[in-house]
Amino acid sequence: MLRGGVRRDQVSYAAGTDDRTADDPLDAAQERRVRAVLALGGVPQSDLPDGVQQVRLRLLERTASGREAPRDVSAWAAVVASRLAMDWHRAKRRQERLGERLAALREPALPSGEEASLLSLAVARGLDELPAAQRQVLVLRFFADLPVRGIAEELGIPEGTVKSRLHTAVRALRDRLHEDEVV
Repeated sequence: MLRGGVRRDQVSYAAGTDDRTADDPLDAAQERRVRAVLALGGVPQSDLPDGVQQVRLRLLERTASGREAPRDVSAWAAVVASRLAMDWHRAKRRQERLGERLAALREPALPSGEEASLLSLAVARGLDELPAAQRQVLVLRFFADLPVRGIAEELGIPEGTVKSRLHTAVRALRDRLHEDEVV
């Protein structure tokens, strides 16, 4: 469903019916153009009626707010439809990311007791081998759970320096863990 989720049966036309009347802000050609723009924008067929309704609703809201009608309603409706298609894709991607995050929460990624002990020892050895400045920002970021800005404020260094040290430290630690064949 497109953003706003308005369906044809939820919109009250000026004539008070669900049938298209003379009060419909989009004529048949404009509606076909809106459907085409939405379809070409990747919106599935099942969501096209919702998209057309969204365009109608925005046109009615524009008129009701006292703003002048667009000079070319067909072009205006096509632009609104293309924006709705982009919004549809953003919402779909947001839902996918949320699903991925929820799936990650369900799957315990914790190693078994012996594996955890080996990993802990390898991480401790890897931390010992890092230069003090890198070890400090790594511990503050991942063990104390401070944000980059908080680390920069605590240490009195620029955020960019914190990011650079973190990047270098994580790369060195990862390389060390791969060398030891721990991960």
